[in-house]
Order: sequence, then structure tokens, then C-alpha cells
Amino acid sequence: MADINTHDQSSDGGAAERKQIWKVFIILSLITALEFVIAFTFAHGTLKVAIFVGMTIVKAFYIVGEFMHLKHEAKSLIWSILIPCIFVVWLLLALMLEGGSIFSVR
Repeated sequence: MADINTHDQSSDGGAAERKQIWKVFIILSLITALEFVIAFTFAHGTLKVAIFVGMTIVKAFYIVGEFMHLKHEAKSLIWSILIPCIFVVWLLLALMLEGGSIFSVR
């Protein structure tokens, strides 16, 4: 009878997996630290918001790729998830820009 706890791990006892987890942790920590530096040093404005949105998208893609294992999937699945997300971001941006213009028409 086979052991239920048998895993397909290499002989290193999971060291490669731990190394990858620490790598992801360090990268996400550095991006977050950079966000904090920008938050407290840059003046409020469009540039600051654009930087935060860009960094948030980078972190989101990295998290989805690593923790949800999307980077190991077929490219067609990745694009079927990515393209609708791009359109939703475009829609939100368009709605925010057009929604603010109603006050300047009067």
C-alpha cells in the first residue's frame, strides 16, 4: 500500500521551494518598501498615483504568477485572463476621467 504522504520532491528536502518562497518574499517586500518611500517623499499628484497603480499591477501579476501558479500555465489561458483585466482597468480609467469632467461643463 502506498504512503499517502509521499510527495514528488527532490532529494534536497524542499530547499528549492523554500528558496523560491524567500525570493518572492524579498521581491514583494522591496516593491512595498519602495511604495512607502514614494508615499512619503513624492508630492500628491498624477505622477504619484500613476507610480502606485503601476507598482500595484506589477505586484498583482507577480502574486498571481507565483502563488496562483499562472506562470506555469498555457499562454492561451494567461492571455484569456490578462486581456479582460486590461479592459477592466481601461474602463475604470475612462469612467474616472469622464466622471470628473461633468463638473467642468457647468
